[in-house]
Amino acid sequence: MPVTKPIIEIVNVVASATIDQKLDLYDIQKKFPGVEYNPDQFPGAVFRLKNPKTATLLFSTGKMVCTGSKSEDMARKAVKLVVQKLRKDGIKIKKDAVVTVQNIVSSINLGGRVHLEKAARTLPRSMYEPEQFPGVIHRMLDPKTVILIFSSGKLVCTGAKTEKDVYRSVNNLHSLLEEKDLMIY
Repeated sequence: MPVTKPIIEIVNVVASATIDQKLDLYDIQKKFPGVEYNPDQFPGAVFRLKNPKTATLLFSTGKMVCTGSKSEDMARKAVKLVVQKLRKDGIKIKKDAVVTVQNIVSSINLGGRVHLEKAARTLPRSMYEPEQFPGVIHRMLDPKTVILIFSSGKLVCTGAKTEKDVYRSVNNLHSLLEEKDLMIY
């Protein structure tokens, strides 16, 4: 059994949303001076919030992408707040945004070192090419995530769709590392 419990920190939640209608990004930029919109460089407008500290990309199709939140709830709140602010300043939005979490990125500390060479040979669906990247790239099937494993015992987990999946992935991997004697304390 694991000697220490992994410390897991969610660092970014990416969520897409749609309001099912077209948006006039020039109009939004006019009404919100803080909104960045340079269609020559990027087709979306960037709507930043201070609280929660996020950036929501708005597209003329009515689709949105929210980045920078630290939880699923925060991502949903941020999109809801952007829609509220747009409505408040006269942008007619008929429906509430439908939000879908696309990716959760988290940073993990296992509290011990990992033997990378052995881990790469032992763990299924793992790749280790130290000349190209200093960590083992481990693809987990259930839940479907990718975990970068570094010798320091630090991990980066990406691809999770729920916070529960992050915890499940990390705990499954940690147990496997312990079981196969790949952790050094």
